[in-house]
Amino acid sequence: MENPKLEIQHPKALRGHLAQWFAAHGRDLPWRRTRDPYAIMVSEFMLQQTQVATVIPYYERWLARFPDFPTLAAATEAEVLAQWQGLGYYSRARNLHRAAQHVVKDFGGALPADPQAIATLPGVGRYTAGAIASFAFDLPVAAIDGNIARVLARMLDLREPIDSTRGNTILWEAATALLPKSGGALHTSALMELGALLCTPAKPQCLLCPVRPHCRTRDPESLPMKKPRRKTVALREDCAWIVRGRRILLEQQTGTRWRGLWKLPALAKLPADAEPLTFHTYPFTHHRVNLSVFAAPTPHRIAPPLHWFLLAELNDVALAAPHRRAIDALRERT
Repeated sequence: MENPKLEIQHPKALRGHLAQWFAAHGRDLPWRRTRDPYAIMVSEFMLQQTQVATVIPYYERWLARFPDFPTLAAATEAEVLAQWQGLGYYSRARNLHRAAQHVVKDFGGALPADPQAIATLPGVGRYTAGAIASFAFDLPVAAIDGNIARVLARMLDLREPIDSTRGNTILWEAATALLPKSGGALHTSALMELGALLCTPAKPQCLLCPVRPHCRTRDPESLPMKKPRRKTVALREDCAWIVRGRRILLEQQTGTRWRGLWKLPALAKLPADAEPLTFHTYPFTHHRVNLSVFAAPTPHRIAPPLHWFLLAELNDVALAAPHRRAIDALRERT
């Protein structure tokens, strides 16, 4: 059976109604006030897996510190991670840093208005390339984030998992079929905003939807469909609390998850009958990590990746967020 297409008799009318609604109800967000490709790219990297309200202050501080591609490209990884800390998913920061370096090296510091060229940058997938091309250069290029995927799945009454190959193909065909000949920024923004404000995961406000006549589904909360989730795996993380006077001993991560960030030193062996000083849990992909912190003696040898920091300077240190919370909790007790 052929993939169903987004069959709308009057797509132009749909886009018109959507544009009118967006003009009246679209949010005034910082990245919607600019066409600067750099600022748009920063916002797209930050908005991956992070809510708008959380991103706004980080976005504004980031642009104040790194206002353009050359400035970011010239920064050290430590400076980049320190500015990003608290947003999580630090691979985004590293990829954004590398992308800036590529733009400076390969494109003379100016991002080209070419989705295929944009897609060659580190950390830029099909959605991000389309979004930057739309928002920065007003090109009619398809871009599907979680909000747009939900809107299109409901319009189509798509009974295929959208994270399957078939379901994903159907969505991109639908998004492409719905594109205007020009004005990509308005179209993509409006479609995305519809998913954020009305066509929400739970309790969608269908009676207020400007494109309700074009929507096929009668059970919107059942869509979009996704493949079954992986089971959550519990992990244990035991770390050391080593504070001497005004200094704390930290360990720099070298793995892929938090590479370059600082954390409490790992404990390979717990002290006998030890009770944790503090206990925290945090998610990581399909894992639930149980972080326990124990008082521990100072190692005989202090060498990389271990390093002493003044407690007073921790605000300037790129700490992994769960470890910062643990440190803050223990410092409040002393």
